[in-house]
Amino acid sequence: MINKHPHNLLQGLSDLSLGHQPVAAPNGDPTVKGPALVVGYLGTMTILVGCIILLPLIMIVFYPQDAGYAHCFIIPGLSAMVVGYLMTLRLKDQRKARLEKHQDTAIILFAWLIAVAICSLPFLMTGKLNVTQAVFETTSGLSTTGLTVINPDVCPHIFLFYRSVLLFFGGVGLVLIMVSALSDSQGMRLYQAEGHNDRLLPNLARSARLILSIYSGYIIAGTLALVIAGMPLFDSLNHATAALSTGGFSVRSGSIGSYNSVAIEAIVIVLMILGSTNFMVVVLLLRGRFRAFLKHTETRSYAICIIAMTVATAAVMLGEGTYSTLPDSLRVSVFQVVSAMSGTGFQTVDSFTAMPSSVLFLLTICMLLGGQTGSTSGAIKQVRVAVTMHSLVWSIRDRFGHRRNVHTYKVNRFGKADVLSASEQHDMLMYVVLYLTVFLIGSFIFMLFGYSSQDSMFEFSSALGAVGLSVGITGVDANPVIMWTAIVGMFVGRLEIYPVFFGIWRIVKDVSERR
Repeated sequence: MINKHPHNLLQGLSDLSLGHQPVAAPNGDPTVKGPALVVGYLGTMTILVGCIILLPLIMIVFYPQDAGYAHCFIIPGLSAMVVGYLMTLRLKDQRKARLEKHQDTAIILFAWLIAVAICSLPFLMTGKLNVTQAVFETTSGLSTTGLTVINPDVCPHIFLFYRSVLLFFGGVGLVLIMVSALSDSQGMRLYQAEGHNDRLLPNLARSARLILSIYSGYIIAGTLALVIAGMPLFDSLNHATAALSTGGFSVRSGSIGSYNSVAIEAIVIVLMILGSTNFMVVVLLLRGRFRAFLKHTETRSYAICIIAMTVATAAVMLGEGTYSTLPDSLRVSVFQVVSAMSGTGFQTVDSFTAMPSSVLFLLTICMLLGGQTGSTSGAIKQVRVAVTMHSLVWSIRDRFGHRRNVHTYKVNRFGKADVLSASEQHDMLMYVVLYLTVFLIGSFIFMLFGYSSQDSMFEFSSALGAVGLSVGITGVDANPVIMWTAIVGMFVGRLEIYPVFFGIWRIVKDVSERR
């Protein structure tokens, strides 16, 4: 049975400061539950955030001219670790109760809000960004979007690296880093609440370490490959991290197009695809299970979408005269389609405003579709795309055949056929509808400021899908309403909408019960 506790979630903070003792369990053992349990877990997350903020200080060794910015990281980093430690005192040597209904989503919601708030402080302390801009840049990093208000050509190396650090931890998921400190059952609930559905090994902590190992290994390999292809080491490290996290932050204002290298573009394409592929599918590849890899539903769906959209985009570019030769059209289209669909946001073109409207339309569709579940990619995700298309086809067949049959859909997960239940299909279809609804609302808000429907949809689909491609709407001089709309879009899109809604519902419920 799940224990019920009517206290307000925020009451745990006051309980902590007053030194309240844990609630005793029926058997007399002290058990931490309710708001105090939430605060304890958030304390662990706050310590983690503090450690993340301190990591860029490593760059001072290589770029001593950036030492003047050290205080921007030391002060918020150490402060977060101290506050987090005080918050975790409630859990020290105590038995932890089970999380109540939707309490896991509330923890996820608060954890990400805390991370955004604290991680924005280094940007804010420079005095060069206001609160809105600092929060925008931080949210873009942690959500692995890549939209930016910073000119990388004049940005200090320590902050360029800091953006890549945000991409790294935002890509694998903040909870993934935290789960080793929790019980396996509680950690799994938080892990799933953050939008993950894969457990690579029976033990979640071992799964977390395996994912981090794979993730880090690919970044190292990608960095070496880019260096060999002619990219400077610092640029290679940051671009490999951004590609694997499908984040898109670049150290150059011209992004990958600045290097004008086919070899670099090919390496980045591979890294973007790997980053937007389910971690479990990556494990299948590493273990040599190629047949299971190829049978996986999302592998097929993703490949079909990339090929189809690449051919369509190249044909449009060639037909519109954007590029005069087929090789040039294919080179640009394959990179931009993978960048858009994987949710990375790198670009090899000077500006999207000069692109034909038909190309922007195709790229908007790519940004809505997204990569695979269990990856660093955002948007609707390929499994939902596959199920939605299947449901649409069967619905049309039934209407033409005057039948009203109930059809089952088999999803091949990691080489094994799995029949989706009616409720699972319904949930996926509802998510697609909800996602598109949020997309239309955000796009409409952009339109209210005088932007065209095409540009508004392109820009907001980029924010909501954690992509990072831009036509210039979310620039440094953008209206604050535009910026906060994009911030909400990036935040909601990264957490896949449901955790945000359920987390808010849980908070409101606790507040109302407290009254």
